[in-house]
Amino acid sequence: MSATLDAVKFQNYFNSAPLLAIPGRTYPVEIYYTPEFQRDYLDAAIRTVLQIHATEKEGDILLFLTGEDEIEQACDKIQLEADQLIREEGCGPLKVYPLYGSLPPYQQQKIFEPAPKPFKSNGRPGRKVIVSTNIAETSLTIDGIVYVVDPGFSKQKVYNPRIRVESLLVSPISKASAQQRAGRAGRTRPGKCFRLYTEEAFKKELVEQTYPEVLRSNLSSTVLELKKLGIDDLVHFDFMDPPAPETMMRALEELNYLECLDDEGNLTPLGRMASHFPLDPMLAVMLIRSPKFHCSEEILTIVAMLSVPNVFVRPSGKNARREADDAKMQFANPEGDHLTLLNVFLEYKSSGAKAHGLRKWCKDNYLSFRSLKSADNVRKQLSRIMGSYDLEFNSNDYGNTMDDTDIRKALTAGFFMQVAKKKSTGKGYITVKDSQDVLLHPSTVLHRQPEWVIYNEFVLTSKNYIRTVTSVKPEWLLEFAPKYYDLENFHEDDVKLSLERVKERLDHAKKN
Repeated sequence: MSATLDAVKFQNYFNSAPLLAIPGRTYPVEIYYTPEFQRDYLDAAIRTVLQIHATEKEGDILLFLTGEDEIEQACDKIQLEADQLIREEGCGPLKVYPLYGSLPPYQQQKIFEPAPKPFKSNGRPGRKVIVSTNIAETSLTIDGIVYVVDPGFSKQKVYNPRIRVESLLVSPISKASAQQRAGRAGRTRPGKCFRLYTEEAFKKELVEQTYPEVLRSNLSSTVLELKKLGIDDLVHFDFMDPPAPETMMRALEELNYLECLDDEGNLTPLGRMASHFPLDPMLAVMLIRSPKFHCSEEILTIVAMLSVPNVFVRPSGKNARREADDAKMQFANPEGDHLTLLNVFLEYKSSGAKAHGLRKWCKDNYLSFRSLKSADNVRKQLSRIMGSYDLEFNSNDYGNTMDDTDIRKALTAGFFMQVAKKKSTGKGYITVKDSQDVLLHPSTVLHRQPEWVIYNEFVLTSKNYIRTVTSVKPEWLLEFAPKYYDLENFHEDDVKLSLERVKERLDHAKKN
């Protein structure tokens, strides 16, 4: 099912099963390498695209880059310099289109528009340039691509079990990916691929295959699934690519704290129920426990919203971004982002939005219609599973009263392992247990800096950020996760001292 799959490895794993190779129809692709190492691959990529436009025959160009900001920056520069080339050198017209996962669908569709027609005055070919992440490597084929520019990098998910952080890091691609990218130039006629690295680097520095995701992921869902299937000896389980023991231990520890596994590593009734939800175990446990906080309807909505791509659209351009940020603040809850997502969904389902027309309402409020529609479907699916386990549907009437304490308590009962405390000195927060210095992500609606927050994800970019955060109270942590917050296990003095004070206060209140 893939042009670059290491098929023999699968064949050997499945007891030398028969192997059918069905080659796709491709045209020959000439490959060019740079004579020396490129210090700035972005600049080299832009120069190469303009050079192709100025000197090569007709045919569209596909440039691979790593992420949204880089792509938008490249698109602006290419368009600007191409307009200059048209004026000064008499080149043909050029249209540049970005392509990445969070781009609104109507903008994604533009990549299929025909290339601009040549100028009558000089007959030089018009062409389109598509600047894409590795979404264009395998997921879709764009007709008319004849030239591929490959800087040799992509963003890959990497999991660090020590600090329990999943991050997207820019890494060199594998030889298999490089072949796949080059193949995109030969879909409709013979093409050319310009690799912005040396031939020696391709042969010696790139790995053969991209590392499988099982080696780069948090394994708590996988471990829960294996336990559900009755596989108890995880150490000797015949994985095709065995993950690191540390990642496996971290997953078992996490599931034990969530009470999905008991101290002997056996599946608990809660764990068995959680394994039937197509969710991260942390979200599944939060959903199962939500009825006792009288807000299962609200938690169901929040979980659905966390399971789909970002609902907030932030277009390029200063004014559009300001408008999008203002639109987002209409839905903001002062306690944080999880409740802001709840507000968005409640408005989306309101009669006002329906009367307006849902697509238009989303566009006017800078929201992704596709993500919200998907969240609605996910919510229906999860509610069916909840119903099959007779979990109670209840609500704290949040939409009318705006009292969010129960919801924040229920969030704490799920996210108690993802907590950060404001530093007593200096700026920012420190994560509980892992003692990582972090900042609130700029996209948060929290303007004040609460003492304690839970977060949905830890993002490693130029700085350490925590994203999708909500303020909580430390006494809830001690109440809902006493095993995890056993103060004997803490090393960070600042966090430990604060929790000790909270514990003393709670003990004193109980006595009186």
